[in-house]
Amino acid sequence: MPLATAEFQNGEITMQYMLMCCFDETAWNNLPDAQKDTIMRDYGDWVQNLVNTGHFRGGAKLHPPLSAKTVRMKNGRTVITDGPFAETKEQLGGYHLIDCMDLNEAMSIATRIPTLPAGGTVEVRCIAELEC
Repeated sequence: MPLATAEFQNGEITMQYMLMCCFDETAWNNLPDAQKDTIMRDYGDWVQNLVNTGHFRGGAKLHPPLSAKTVRMKNGRTVITDGPFAETKEQLGGYHLIDCMDLNEAMSIATRIPTLPAGGTVEVRCIAELEC
């Protein structure tokens, strides 16, 4: 079983968490431009706060789902298809890798993601260290 990834930072043990941000692309596209601009400005402030507090490890906004390619194996053959990996209403739009003391701190940080009030969702997962 993979182990949770932990680091020693500022004299304390921290865990790494992945915050996966999802949104219904149609709903996002239907938001007024001013609201999207405000959300993205607030996102920049949110990320800067993570940097300032030492929680930020990495993250990125993803290109739209239509630009995705999916790779699967079927009957021993590689199959590549256009589009996102799953049939779902919400698509992964970006991610954040953060350092936290525990899941409670990661959840507290996730609740402040600016897309939530507009209908976004965030999946929070602890990063597992692969056993080699």
